[in-house]
Amino acid sequence: MFLVGLTGGMASGKSTVSSMLRELGCPIIDADVVARKAVVEPHTPAYSRIVYHFGPEILLENGEIDRQKLGQLIFSSEEKRKLLNSITHPEIHKAMLKEILFYFLRGYRYVVLDVPLLFETRRLTQFLNHTVVVYCDPATQLSRLMQRDGVTQEQAEQRVAAQMPLNEKRGLANHVIENSGSREDTHKQVLRLHTKLEDSMDFLLVRVIAIAATAGLSGILLYAAKILLS
Repeated sequence: MFLVGLTGGMASGKSTVSSMLRELGCPIIDADVVARKAVVEPHTPAYSRIVYHFGPEILLENGEIDRQKLGQLIFSSEEKRKLLNSITHPEIHKAMLKEILFYFLRGYRYVVLDVPLLFETRRLTQFLNHTVVVYCDPATQLSRLMQRDGVTQEQAEQRVAAQMPLNEKRGLANHVIENSGSREDTHKQVLRLHTKLEDSMDFLLVRVIAIAATAGLSGILLYAAKILLS
């Protein structure tokens, strides 16, 4: 099994592309969903540390973390943003690894990791065979963000500035989905990407390496696998 990293920027359309891939049958592990379910739930270690550092004022009446309040704090302070990431990211990666193993044991050829800060943290990139960025032009991104979150242009610009520019992410990715246009156009690009992933032989190379490592013959078989796939 090989891994595919999917990322983008705020309101660039990453969630839309992720949903399209899921509809095509691709297994998706969403870092945001993992964070909500397994990392920042009340009484987890990460939850306790977040409340300790950011105070009880970030909590809702039911004890859950108010993501909007926490977001306002971290988007206005790089120091607080780094602190939150240092608390949550290791726990998120552990939980994602468990899900990756689940799909591996079920025999999937690849898994898509939906990670907003994929290139910012760089902790997962070394394990990925493919990276995909969902891109849209800056004006479209700001407009969508203001409409989606009900924020002012200044607030939207502040949030976008807190992440790596999409142009920079686009230069780091193996594949780019251009999402400035219509949904139909985006869907066509997703279909092409899906075909490339389905036709990829990367999973075969990964399995050959795994078998070789188990047998103690990794060097010879890796060389043979490369020849076969060239």
